[in-house]
Amino acid sequence: MQHNIFATMRSLNMIEGCKGTQIYAFNQSGKTTTNGYGGGGGVGEKFLQHLHERVSSVRSKSNRNYLAMQPKDNVKSAVLVEALASYGLPQTDFIEPQIESYLKSVNFVETLADVYRRMEGCSKFEISGMYLEQCAIFKGLSDPKLFRKCLKSGREHAVDVHSKVVLSAWLRFDRREDELIGVSAMDCCGRSIECPRSSLVSGYNPELATDPCLCHQRPVQDEDTEVYIGDEGCSTSISHDYEEEDYDMSFCMGEEEIRCRRFNMASLSRPFEVMLYDGFMESRREKINFSQNGISAKGMKAAEMFSRTKSVESFDPDTVLELLSLANKFCCNEMKSACDAYLASLVFDMDSAMLLIEYGLEETAYVLVAACLQVLLRELPNSMHNPNVSRLFCSSEGKDRLASAGHASFLLYYFLTRTAMEEDMKSNTTVMLLERLGEFSSIGWQKQLAFHQIGCVMLERKEYKDAQKWFEAAVEAGHVYSLAGIARAKYKCGHMYKAYKLMNSLISNCTPCGWMYQERSLYCHGKEKTMDLSTATELDPTLSYPYKYRAMSMVEENRTEAAISEIDKIIGFKVSPDCLELRAWFLIALEDYEGALRDVRALLTLDPQYVMFHGKLQGDKLVELLRHTVQQRNQADCWMQLYDRWSSVDDIGSLGVVHHMLANDPGKSLLLFRQSLLLLRLNCHRAAMRSLREARNQATSEHERLVYEGWILYDTGYREEAISKAEESISIQRSFEAFFLKAYALSETNSDSESSLYVIQLLEEALRCPSDGLRKGQALSNLASIYVDVDKLDNAVDCYVNALTIKHTRAHQGLARIYHLKNQRKAAYDEMTKLIEKASYNASAYEKRSEYCDRELARSDLTMATKLDPLRTYPYRYKAAVLMDDHKESEAISELTKVIAFKPDLHLLHLRAAFHDSMNERTSTIRDCEAALCLDSSHADTLELYSKARQRSNE
Repeated sequence: MQHNIFATMRSLNMIEGCKGTQIYAFNQSGKTTTNGYGGGGGVGEKFLQHLHERVSSVRSKSNRNYLAMQPKDNVKSAVLVEALASYGLPQTDFIEPQIESYLKSVNFVETLADVYRRMEGCSKFEISGMYLEQCAIFKGLSDPKLFRKCLKSGREHAVDVHSKVVLSAWLRFDRREDELIGVSAMDCCGRSIECPRSSLVSGYNPELATDPCLCHQRPVQDEDTEVYIGDEGCSTSISHDYEEEDYDMSFCMGEEEIRCRRFNMASLSRPFEVMLYDGFMESRREKINFSQNGISAKGMKAAEMFSRTKSVESFDPDTVLELLSLANKFCCNEMKSACDAYLASLVFDMDSAMLLIEYGLEETAYVLVAACLQVLLRELPNSMHNPNVSRLFCSSEGKDRLASAGHASFLLYYFLTRTAMEEDMKSNTTVMLLERLGEFSSIGWQKQLAFHQIGCVMLERKEYKDAQKWFEAAVEAGHVYSLAGIARAKYKCGHMYKAYKLMNSLISNCTPCGWMYQERSLYCHGKEKTMDLSTATELDPTLSYPYKYRAMSMVEENRTEAAISEIDKIIGFKVSPDCLELRAWFLIALEDYEGALRDVRALLTLDPQYVMFHGKLQGDKLVELLRHTVQQRNQADCWMQLYDRWSSVDDIGSLGVVHHMLANDPGKSLLLFRQSLLLLRLNCHRAAMRSLREARNQATSEHERLVYEGWILYDTGYREEAISKAEESISIQRSFEAFFLKAYALSETNSDSESSLYVIQLLEEALRCPSDGLRKGQALSNLASIYVDVDKLDNAVDCYVNALTIKHTRAHQGLARIYHLKNQRKAAYDEMTKLIEKASYNASAYEKRSEYCDRELARSDLTMATKLDPLRTYPYRYKAAVLMDDHKESEAISELTKVIAFKPDLHLLHLRAAFHDSMNERTSTIRDCEAALCLDSSHADTLELYSKARQRSNE
């Protein structure tokens, strides 16, 4: 049947004229665009109309009796295949991997070690910038926590207001709080590190980052002061008023005289002092004509009052703006600072920011511009849709104005370019922001990043000569990975052999990396291409392109089952929309519409805007097509199906079911929360946080909303705040999720016995509250784990058995642990075998079972675990340790080096450092320790090893 389906589809392609122009081009970014490639709406409607017409035509033609004699499902399948064939088949010649828009080092470990060394020796005024460099390095890694941790550290160690404003806004954007309904951009979250008011306070105070913010401190008011300024003049009841005889001069403003005290006015600034006391004519006059200085009588009265009170709090904003202008003209620094701070306090939304930023830029009022800039940045990405904001940030003139006010920097434009690239990588706005970023690049890594990113954008825009120019600039700045961009640009310009020679030279001159062979494979054919792709996978199994190419090659050879097995290899440990789309293609070809629908639903969970089939068909419309070819299920059926999928540890299948259930009940926050849990298990953190935010927005009660807000905080590193949200939710209504959240966060925060006993109480309270079996199974398993920690094994066994009773399959692993603690290794091994047999995803089960058997069986299990998920680090550490025990030091080091090349893990680096240390290789020991400490500067074992290694090296 497989051969017939593909033959049908290929013949239909020929009939419809789908040849060279109808190719399969993956939408790597997964974003909908507005050009012809991505605008799937209209084409999708035509597709559906075409399908409807085909169905009507088939049903209406009575002379096609053979169709009438076929089962109804067969008719639907034939029509579906014919309709999908109009989009063309996936072809190996027309897919290619993206050039990543991040810094990518040829020797990542050395890069990490170098950053740590420089950070150790830098001053407190430079450390925030060092954390920003770490952010740029970690952005390309799969773990978003490293990037967020460095971003927080950069904000904690920021000194100037500008850096604090940008980094606080970036932290907020990283959580995408702009998507939370009812949350204002300027709302204070209670954390000093992100508080809008705290960001406007200059100074180095990292220890205050975890303190309550200024918004939660009671303002101090002077009860003895009561000042009022009306339209007619200034009046005050402050204690140090002057009598008429105290005034000894006047400023004349037209017909009006403003009485002043010469000494007070002279104290405003050196220019006033010179004018009133030095040899100028004004110093000998009692009345001075001040009409030509651009200030009104009201403004001058305010200046006189400021000379006595040193405060502008009693003036209206227009008067303060006049004073600001006067202060600039006459260098009245104290008055300018007071006006600056007062006006900054008036900025609270986009309207006030857009109004006052012009005054701030005109008068170079640093704090005022900072306050306005803060609003614009905290409103991203929406604020960039305002043409005035876009003009300010994108234009050279706007950049210069910001620079004059002290608010243009590499940091600012790095943040702006990241948000723009996420919105639309190919837009003119993105290009202009990147150009500004390049102008502010002053040191090596900044130039590498800016020039490489511009090259990537130009490549996406198909401006290949410009792309090549920018990639060359990045290479000149020291970014070797940009050579891949140069090769791609040459290839796009028709110079395939030049591209091949360039990558060949790179492989010869550098330590080979997987991406080098992957890139070279684009520029060769046949066996050489196959060998390059195999080498790429061997060096870096996380690269998806080799799997996709091999799978599509198998399909072209009518080996669709083998193709599915190949693409399953990477989906098993790295889920992405493009790989799920490809598998859906293959499943449709095999007429497995149930499986195809599952994959399409799962990929839409990862990216709801994903456009399939050459960017022509919206994914949700393909769901509608496939839905009619499978068994229809109501919500109750879906719950049963979800229970089965969840119990069998089939996370992608579970995602498909949840997507179906949300289509039936789109406002169900409980389902969105379940969706986020599944996505986190699949390491799809970005999609998980989007689902969690949507769950929060759809929550129908206050206590439920607080729980979801707590999980958002927990998942972004704010554990204490998450606990506070859980407690607030419990105070409103006791619920399973609130108790579970509090218990989970506490167990991760504190590990002492007293805390463990409290966590047990919380989980027991959670289990007394209503919930479904899926969540109660998890709670029972967590409770059992804590019981084990406090040596209550019998209680733990009861919990695990109860969890298994409600089909929480992962409880087998907990039971195995208890058997192991009781020295019953055979029972532990058998328990893990049950988990392996039941679970669809079982790499972790193989890994865990290896602990309960002899060396040969353990080696077999760990080999299987690595085959299923090469990102799991324990198998490599185990193999390396065994090699060291066998005195095969070089092989042990090589085993760790192989995995560190594509997964620079803290524990792997520490272990390799320890191996180097045992071999008296001081330099390598110190380098690996420094790289590990760059990932986690508080890792105690590494710090101890590093200290000893440095001491021995110095001796």
